[in-house]
Formats: sequence, C-alpha cells, structure tokens
Amino acid sequence: MYGIVNKAIEGLVTENFGVEKWIEIKALSNIQEERFLSHEQYDDSVTFGLATAAAEVLHLPIAKVLVAFGKYWVLKTAKKHYGSLMDSGGNDFDNFLLNLPNFHSRVMLLYPNIQPPEFKVHKEEDDVFHVHYYSTRPGLTHFVEGLLLGLGEAFGKNVKVLLVRSREQGFDHDEFEIAC
Repeated sequence: MYGIVNKAIEGLVTENFGVEKWIEIKALSNIQEERFLSHEQYDDSVTFGLATAAAEVLHLPIAKVLVAFGKYWVLKTAKKHYGSLMDSGGNDFDNFLLNLPNFHSRVMLLYPNIQPPEFKVHKEEDDVFHVHYYSTRPGLTHFVEGLLLGLGEAFGKNVKVLLVRSREQGFDHDEFEIAC
C-alpha cells in the first residue's frame, strides 16, 4: 500500500491517543521507518502490522480499529489530500455512493500502481443501498465499513451499515446494506 495509508494510521493514533501510543505501536509492529512517504509503496504487511499492533496497544478489537481508520480516512485524510477528487464523486451521499464504482479510476491517475478494489452499488429502495466490495486484499472488510460510515458523516447523513455477506463466510466478496 502507499505510504499515505500508513501516515493516516499514524494520524488516527496520534490525534486520538497520543504520540506515545504511536511509538509503542511502531515498536510492537517492528517498523523501522522514521516516517512514511505518501507516494512510496510499502508492503501490505507493514499496514496490517500497524493495524494489528494498534489493536493490541489500544486494547481494542481489530475490527474497531479498522472501522475507526476507515472513518478517519474519509473525514481527515481524503478531505485534506483529495478534496477535489472527493468533490467530484457527488454532491450528496446518494450520488457519491452511486458513483463509487468509478472513484478508483480517478485515484489511479494519482497512484498508477495502485491495486484498487472494485465496488458495485445498487439502490434497492429509497434510502437503502447494497454495496458489493471486491478486493484482492483480505482483511479490509471493517475498514470499508468505516469508509461507508465516514461518507455518511461527511455528507451529514445518519447511516447504518450492515455486513450481509462476507468473504469470511465463503463468498467471493463482501456485501453491505446501507440504510439512511
């Protein structure tokens, strides 16, 4: 993953728990880098190691860490670094969600070597959506849950996100139901 992902984990931890906890997390995950470079690629194991160490140091389930990270990504990282890209996704929650399948094609212009996930979105009825999430990376289901919650918050919508099927259950992708 790109360094901006690891920098966002650092931001989440330091802003909410302090620099000392970040130092503990880096030590536990055996990370040698002093700082991460946003456009540099790092092995996925670095990111997963940081998330796992954060769960241990903060005494939280990994799922809660990933949900919090997903929300942080949307509300802080994406807003700060990709404001115009986020703005181009839609002017309200519904439109942004419906445009989500095209989002990573724009991200690929910034990060040509990215391995983006794929999203398929269906509007079932007023204020109910199904988001299908396909990825070559296992273990990010709860991160996506956090992204969806963060999008709701960014657009001022109170959303409920329910995982209705998952790769952990043997399916080829994760499916979320979002109720607004």
